[in-house]
Amino acid sequence: MALNLKDMQKICVPENIILTMHAAKRIEQRGILLRDIIACIMTGEIIEQYADDYPYPSCLVLGNHCSDKPLHTVVGTDGNYLWIITAYYPSSQKWLEDLKTRKEN
Repeated sequence: MALNLKDMQKICVPENIILTMHAAKRIEQRGILLRDIIACIMTGEIIEQYADDYPYPSCLVLGNHCSDKPLHTVVGTDGNYLWIITAYYPSSQKWLEDLKTRKEN
């Protein structure tokens, strides 16, 4: 099932967001705040879909964080909650200039 960003934006409030253990560790290491993740989802677009992820489908969102810096957030949802799997600043080593297309290895 493909995720819909508008549906995710409707439930994108702190009380509906669950950080995985991995996400909590990574965003702390990277200096990313919850408000940055919310801004990414609210301003972003889905650039990859992971429909077969377990336990819920997930996707990669490219958006801007609070200071307009591009941010990638991997988020899964059951329609009621958003699970943040990870968030990071896209690297020009791994992504083309549009930050939507992965470079070939």
